[in-house]
Amino acid sequence: MHTPSPQLLRALRTSISTTSTATLRGSLRTSTPISRITSPCAAISNTLPSRRHNTTSVSRPTRMIPRSHSAKPTSHDRGPTSNESTQTDFAALNVLGSVPPPTTAIEATLDDGFHLDNGLRVEGGDGLLLVGGEAFAWRPWEVTAGGKMGMVNKKGQFEVDEQVWGLLNAVWPRPDLLVIGMGATMVPLSPDTKRHINSLGVRVEVLDTRNAAAQFNLLATERGVSEVAAAMIPIGFKGR
Repeated sequence: MHTPSPQLLRALRTSISTTSTATLRGSLRTSTPISRITSPCAAISNTLPSRRHNTTSVSRPTRMIPRSHSAKPTSHDRGPTSNESTQTDFAALNVLGSVPPPTTAIEATLDDGFHLDNGLRVEGGDGLLLVGGEAFAWRPWEVTAGGKMGMVNKKGQFEVDEQVWGLLNAVWPRPDLLVIGMGATMVPLSPDTKRHINSLGVRVEVLDTRNAAAQFNLLATERGVSEVAAAMIPIGFKGR
């Protein structure tokens, strides 16, 4: 067997190199580019709905309408009257409904006085003192230095002379509670005045005159006029 000539070996090398280059080019044409290869994670993300920029999504939250903006009922009719024996009679729940109010109950609070249920009228700017079922005209500013302006101290507290409460010291038995109406607005009670009233064995509650009158009417009806007293300053009173 003869050794291949150099020309034959060169031709074989040329043929092999040309074939491998053509095969590589063909494989590159038929292969998928790296940038286009779809990974499993990408496939999963493509199947999930995107809600970040989807304004027409069905799961868009519904705007809640406040109750005050909802439509109000056009009728107060609750239907036919119930004939059930178990229905609640709310009128029967008023335990004081059959109890007559005291004759000294305050019917109206005026700018310069008061009207009582017994027909008595306190006018002319007088205050009102209700103790033991009796009504008295009350002018505490006449025994206080400085008149009406002197009833409120520098700290903005209601402070009067002890003589103002002399009637509470004279009656027996003394009331358990004194309701004080301070006028159009409530003024705090000074510690000295509160301490003196408490020393008589009487508790004290301070309100503006309108609320104090309602409180007295309720408590006097419930507990009796011997247990509850009231000291009222007219609404027109200005302590400052």
